[in-house]
Amino acid sequence: MIAAEDLIALVRNYNPKTNEALIHAAYDYGREMHEGQFRRSGEPYFTHPVAVAAILTEQKLDDATLITALLHDTIEDTKSTYGEVADKFGDEIASLVDGVTKLTNLQLSSTETKQAENFRKLFMAMSKDLRVILVKLADRLHNMRTIKAMKPEKQQQKARETMDIYAPLAGRMGMQWMREELEDLAFRVLNPEARASIIRRFITLQRETGDVIHRITSDMRHELDNAHIEAEVFGRAKKPYSIWRKMQEKDMGFSRLSDIYGFRIITRSEADCYAALGVIHQRWRAVPGRFKDYISQPKSNGYRSIHTTVSGRDGKRVEVQIRTRQMHEVAETGVAAHWSYRDGIRAQNPFAVDPAKWIASLTEQFDAEEDHDEFLEAVKLEMYSDQVFCFTPKGDVVKLPKGATPLDFAYAIHTRIGAACVGAKVDGLRVPLWTRLKNGQSVEIITAQGQTPQATWLDIAKTGKAKTAIRRSLREANRERFIKLGQELARSAFEHVGKKASDKALEKAARTLRLEDRETLLARLGSAELTSREVIQAVYPDLAPKDDVQVDTERAVIGLTPGQGFTRARCCQPLPGERIVGIAQRGSGVTVHAIDCEALSELEDQPDRWLDLHWADGTHPAAYDVTLILTIGNDAGVLGRICTLIGERGANISDLEFLDRKPDFYRLLVDIDLSDAEHLHSVISALEAESDVASIERRRDATLLKPSVPTE
Repeated sequence: MIAAEDLIALVRNYNPKTNEALIHAAYDYGREMHEGQFRRSGEPYFTHPVAVAAILTEQKLDDATLITALLHDTIEDTKSTYGEVADKFGDEIASLVDGVTKLTNLQLSSTETKQAENFRKLFMAMSKDLRVILVKLADRLHNMRTIKAMKPEKQQQKARETMDIYAPLAGRMGMQWMREELEDLAFRVLNPEARASIIRRFITLQRETGDVIHRITSDMRHELDNAHIEAEVFGRAKKPYSIWRKMQEKDMGFSRLSDIYGFRIITRSEADCYAALGVIHQRWRAVPGRFKDYISQPKSNGYRSIHTTVSGRDGKRVEVQIRTRQMHEVAETGVAAHWSYRDGIRAQNPFAVDPAKWIASLTEQFDAEEDHDEFLEAVKLEMYSDQVFCFTPKGDVVKLPKGATPLDFAYAIHTRIGAACVGAKVDGLRVPLWTRLKNGQSVEIITAQGQTPQATWLDIAKTGKAKTAIRRSLREANRERFIKLGQELARSAFEHVGKKASDKALEKAARTLRLEDRETLLARLGSAELTSREVIQAVYPDLAPKDDVQVDTERAVIGLTPGQGFTRARCCQPLPGERIVGIAQRGSGVTVHAIDCEALSELEDQPDRWLDLHWADGTHPAAYDVTLILTIGNDAGVLGRICTLIGERGANISDLEFLDRKPDFYRLLVDIDLSDAEHLHSVISALEAESDVASIERRRDATLLKPSVPTE
């Protein structure tokens, strides 16, 4: 464990005016509070806060942040209190420690709804004081460095959380070195075989080719010296996870992957950056399409650099980044540049953009979004995005995430323009709306009166803003129909747990799920954006069906006598989640009908044969067939898309029969295997959103009284 004097010496290297007495006092207080506590590795627990503080000294952070690191677990894990920390170290530090404690208690890898709510809290905490997340990121980095002491299942959970949340968050805040290390540490846990394979191939490559990095670095220094450009040159092999990701994205093996080496040229001035670029392009051949100028168009987190890829020795591609020393400091430390010290005073870097503005804009943009899943999707899109810069016809710059389309461009300008979009021109040429935009392209949006967002746009749009606006428009257009459908689903779900779907209960569910009112809840339920399980859980948490309770098809119906089997009536094909009634047959069999089946009218005079039945609670397998009648456009690929949509929703097509074939449309019967009524509504909603589906209905025919095969 680093001694207090050694920690203070690390701080004194960049901040001679540090408050040594306060840091020493925090060190002693933290050690006293954690006395008798040990980590899973067997080390005293206080070694962890000290290591977190040491990580933060590498970023030259202020005293308050370092003291927060030393005390960040005291309020949560010891007898220490907020008031005591405030009395000893001041309100600022107590508030920071409390903020880190609250972040630690957020389970960011929990269920989707809770995860979205916790993301809101994460961004709220970050917007109040960004130093809270700096301590939390350093805390996670040290935990990942020492993760081997944890149980295997805990390692997997922490590594996945790190890969999904903390690594991209560090990258988005400009702390690229931390992002790369977090990704690689998580990769070591999640896929150790792949990581080891890449390292072995690197060793083999180095044995075959020698020290490529040293040779190329020497060549670059030689060329820059000849051009009288004063600069530092550094080279390195890319991290194993970065290489693995490229292999997955490009679907190619290690031997075919070229740009596995990266080089940085650090110059004295911005003019020298462009001069160095000229030298590099004169000496080596530039790879088309791999040039990005983040100096003239900085990223939103303040990142500035010129990126280019050139063909180096033996035709191998190498990536080159060119920037000034001040740009490099921002590129390395990101948000931490705002709190770093040099020679005892806060460092003033003209290129450091306060990421609090990004956090504030993100929070403002999505805090009003009432839907948990949409908020979560939008935040993750924003966190993971790399940027492209496109231009309006007037020359205004529009920043979009990598992979964005003209539709995203339209919504980025204004929601009204996005909603009325009918086409786009890129660099003067008409292109499909799903075209991926590239840096520097000029985009013109074509609009038309009467145009409204289409359901297929959800697959085209990539930004959270566009997807949110499209969903909102589609919900409004189908609202009445979805409300009626949601009412039936809610009634059935509440009956399953012995309750009534009263207005009061639904209003409570809406409040719990942060929805506007009861009708909004029903509309979401009817459009398959909410599940009945989530609604029940919002009102009666103890009664909600558990996801892990799997129902055996032979015991799917409750109310039968021992040894009594059942068949589903072909006339109505009832599904779990629907109200049912049993009709006793000769022998011991029972035919199960939906309560509203027309065929039951013929049996009204035989009440002794009627049985009161209901479906078992839990998760049913996709083993119940339902017949749909579809009318679809007669065009290439339409039937394939329909089958794909059904398969993507976990349903299997068991039979398909064409009823009518016309030059412009087909009419057909499709038998699909489903798990319950909710599953059916999900499939129908997806098919209704397909523009080539003219109509869809569930077949119910009272003349089809032939029973299905018994389940016993």
